[in-house]
Amino acid sequence: MPLTPLTRDQITIRAARELRDGYIVNLGIGMPTLVANHIPKGMDVWLQSENGLLGIGPFPNEAEVDADLINAGKQTITARPGASFFSSADSFAMIRGGHVDMCILGAMQVSQDGDIANWMIPGKMVKGMGGAMDLVAGVKRVVVTMEHNSKDGAPKLVRRCSLPLTGQRCVSMLITDLCVMVMDEARRRFVLTELAPGATVDDIRSRTEGEFLVAPNVGTVAV
Repeated sequence: MPLTPLTRDQITIRAARELRDGYIVNLGIGMPTLVANHIPKGMDVWLQSENGLLGIGPFPNEAEVDADLINAGKQTITARPGASFFSSADSFAMIRGGHVDMCILGAMQVSQDGDIANWMIPGKMVKGMGGAMDLVAGVKRVVVTMEHNSKDGAPKLVRRCSLPLTGQRCVSMLITDLCVMVMDEARRRFVLTELAPGATVDDIRSRTEGEFLVAPNVGTVAV
């Protein structure tokens, strides 16, 4: 079977499988916001936004768009029944106080130790760090969704991040277009647990700079 990288939708469908009933979850800008469309049916999950909303719903269709209702990335969103609106100060108190169960973030680089760089590239215009630094420090579990390699083919899972860090030793799980890896806290290395359809361990090794371990029984990502 030829290697078939996961699409952005498939990556976020896999990430949504990490959600649990009753979780409060923050979705980072970019690909992670798609998770809002893939919450398992019947699961009660509360999505939180740094700009002051708890209870984000799916992205709106054209008839539902309200230009005043946006997430932290300035995308128009919906609010589910029971949603709560509050100040960004209260929002960050939730994050810094450890009241958010999980965040799902994008990344430019992740190190083999679980460091993450996702807020700027030196010399390029950036909007600012947003809430990422608070999220990786205050949230109980950090899941990263990203392409395994950059547009020029450079590995994004590296030995050591060359870009400015957002946080150190904070990533619990990595979901890319090629595989799923889970951090082994004792050995401080990611463990390869699932492969994209058609991918092999050698494919991942050839596209990865950082060291990683391989689970005894590596499965295939269910998409």
